[in-house]
Amino acid sequence: MAVNLFDQANELESAIRQSEEFTNLKEMYDAVNSDESAKGIFENFRNIQLSLQQKQMNGEEISQEEIEQAQKTAQLVQQHELIAKLMEAEQRMSMTVQELNKVIMKPLEELYGSMENNNEQ
Repeated sequence: MAVNLFDQANELESAIRQSEEFTNLKEMYDAVNSDESAKGIFENFRNIQLSLQQKQMNGEEISQEEIEQAQKTAQLVQQHELIAKLMEAEQRMSMTVQELNKVIMKPLEELYGSMENNNEQ
């Protein structure tokens, strides 16, 4: 019997939404967005991050001024209790997604890993 991978993926999506990691992340995200000060600092931080990532992807040089601005904003973010909790929740969710990705990719890693081992023999 064939397995429909998309049905399984939709079940995984539902499980993620119900997970403690996601629930905590959503609560922290909502808390930050409910606090005007935290929301402003967090949005500024995200905009700076996105801008720097875009420059890197385009091969553009990042100025010392931009680096200093990013560092100052990162310090503000770390000092704000709500945002710090949100970032901790993001980290936990990211680790969960990485672990899920390892599980999902395991069949391909085994397949290609065994092919590499066969070629070495």
